[in-house]
Amino acid sequence: MSQVINTIYERRAVRKYKTTEVKKEQIDAVIAAGCMAPSALNSQDWKFYILTDRELIRHLGHEIGKLAFKEIGHMNLKDVIKSSLSFFHLSTIKNFIGTDDHVFHDAPVVIFITAPKADEWGGLNIGMCAQNIMLAAKAIGLDSCPVGFARLVMQVPDYPSLGIPSNETVELAIIVGYGDEHPQPHERRKNNVHYITKAKAAV
Repeated sequence: MSQVINTIYERRAVRKYKTTEVKKEQIDAVIAAGCMAPSALNSQDWKFYILTDRELIRHLGHEIGKLAFKEIGHMNLKDVIKSSLSFFHLSTIKNFIGTDDHVFHDAPVVIFITAPKADEWGGLNIGMCAQNIMLAAKAIGLDSCPVGFARLVMQVPDYPSLGIPSNETVELAIIVGYGDEHPQPHERRKNNVHYITKAKAAV
């Protein structure tokens, strides 16, 4: 297989990081790869806000965690279990609201990606951009993880410190760093591919 395909298969969502610093040139390289993604009407209207202040990363993560915890308090049991599995990643609620960063996982770099609030295709554009960023990170020896709950940062009191304009919305964050774990790949579904060889008659 080609190196590109190998990188796709090797990429993992990593949630444990070493304290090793990520160089600015490396961050610039993965951002440049993200900017090569396709976008609706070639708008390229994503913007990147890169946070490397570990103290602020941990603080924002803790505040986002408290907001998420409040949201879960309003859910039914089924939704609570689903959110716990996807967000807390099997951490207990007691540990989550403690001092550990279960949002940004002590990663040294957090990349907030925004789109204009009025852009109906912003989420799709950023999804494609984010995939490029994560694959580029893997290709240069870094690890990453997308953090959807990072959108709650817009409700955190210290959100203005990020300098994100009010006409933009945070769609996603990606954490980047040198991974300190080696997650095994999850089993992939194999019954979701359907070849359409002949159009069905309209009912």
